[in-house]
Amino acid sequence: MSPKLLFVTVLTSLCLFSAAYAETTPPSTDKAESTSGSEPPPAAKDEKSSAEQDDKVAQYNLGIRYIQGDKVKKSSKKAAGYFAKAAEQGYAPAQYNLGVLYARGQGVDQSSKKALEYFVKAAEQGYAAAQSSLGTMYISGQGVDQDTQKAVEYFTKAAEQKDAVAQFNLGSMYAQGQGVDKDDKKAFDYLTQAAEQGLAVAQTNLGLMYDNGQGVAEDNQKAVEWYAKAAEQGDADAQTDLGVMYDTGEGVTEDNEKAVKWYTKAAKQGNANAQYNLGLMYRDGEGVDKSLSSAKKWLKKAAKSGHADAQKALDDLPKE
Repeated sequence: MSPKLLFVTVLTSLCLFSAAYAETTPPSTDKAESTSGSEPPPAAKDEKSSAEQDDKVAQYNLGIRYIQGDKVKKSSKKAAGYFAKAAEQGYAPAQYNLGVLYARGQGVDQSSKKALEYFVKAAEQGYAAAQSSLGTMYISGQGVDQDTQKAVEYFTKAAEQKDAVAQFNLGSMYAQGQGVDKDDKKAFDYLTQAAEQGLAVAQTNLGLMYDNGQGVAEDNQKAVEWYAKAAEQGDADAQTDLGVMYDTGEGVTEDNEKAVKWYTKAAKQGNANAQYNLGLMYRDGEGVDKSLSSAKKWLKKAAKSGHADAQKALDDLPKE
């Protein structure tokens, strides 16, 4: 029987998340009104009036409204215009968000160079999200020469301000010895900080560290705990690994039905390991009614995704 224990053997690749918009949103107690007409409702109207008087916060907030479609019709182009006005006045959140729009080519022509320019401006003011985004650009060589040490520098600055993405990326770099000396203990510490803030990919990798005894004493129950947190957020790797734990009874009472449940969730997201494991469960009738047709279906998907053992398992399936 083919093995089912298919943990990811290394930490997930560096998390090159697209930058997210700043979280600050314009406060308002007004009820949402129709945005189908050309005339904005009172809350947005007041902000527009302030924005026209070069109030940088109003300009920024109006940009957020246009991004979110909050009491105005969504328009990335208008958002970019208002962010630009606030950015010219040195407002770091606007500089960051304008950088995001340039990085994505949203409302403006895509330009990594422009994104870098605005991220630098915001980062120099200590804006954590911009520092984190700069780290990502340096690690990926996007709009700048690849420089892992620079990436570490910016991730560290952002991580010190509790930026979860930066904490995760920095932990990954310490785990892999990328731009820094390999240090599993520091990797564990940074991943813990990010995981405790709810970042799913960090929770998955923290589970792996507990699972493998990497940077911390091996603890399968802790591994299950962190896999479960990430799995509930829809992380396919965590769902797969949680399925394995239920499949093998490590850190939790063995439960093949729960294993199938989590394999299925991950398999539907295209996770090749989960597709392979689910195929074996259907083949053997473990946690689910035996079905060679379903086994074939999932093993085919896993093989197509490049899973090393799936094709052999598929070839070895008994004829129906």
